[in-house]
Amino acid sequence: MAQADFSFADLTLTALGSGALWCAARSMLCVSDLHLGKSERMARRGGALLPPYETLATLDRLQDEIERHAPETVICLGDSFDDMAAVQALDNTSRTKISALMDGRRWVWIEGNHDPAATDLGGENLFELQIGTAWFRHIADPNSTTPEVSGHYHPKASLKLRGRRMTSACFAMDEHRLILPAFGTYTGGLHVTDPALRGLLQPNATVRMTRAPQHAIPIDALSG
Repeated sequence: MAQADFSFADLTLTALGSGALWCAARSMLCVSDLHLGKSERMARRGGALLPPYETLATLDRLQDEIERHAPETVICLGDSFDDMAAVQALDNTSRTKISALMDGRRWVWIEGNHDPAATDLGGENLFELQIGTAWFRHIADPNSTTPEVSGHYHPKASLKLRGRRMTSACFAMDEHRLILPAFGTYTGGLHVTDPALRGLLQPNATVRMTRAPQHAIPIDALSG
């Protein structure tokens, strides 16, 4: 799958087509917004009934990246679960798979707005974590003056190529801020031209679409 290295703060990072972020020098894999248990949560609250397979599908995709890169550290950048009750509702198969993925490596659960408390799954539960000069947190801090890696917004982008419109999840970044796409199966996205996202990014911001992460595309070149 296509990927590309780039520099952010004092880190050399790789944007993966899956939506994960890889740092080879630190043997670190980072994913954001897994939203495990979303179908269970929606059914529990009387919402639309979705096929209840997204948790294992997301974990299988995460397993593929872990097997490919063998990271010493995995950072889940918040909203790993669709709510705290979804953690308790995990079936034994999902719990066993999560335990196997965590085995033998440092595993950090960053608190999100959907999952703001510690779980019973092990690993470290933190509000934010500093790696090098960059802070890894769930939601971008608009007042931050230090480099930060975040998620939350599920960024996506659209580009017109040869008269056809291509849309995909994307990494959005400028000199001080890197926002990861959602890794979860049922997550949707917010277009980077939306004011909620555009207001966080500098005019010279770029995106790397998960369908073509080797290309840094100026945000102003995107279609709405």
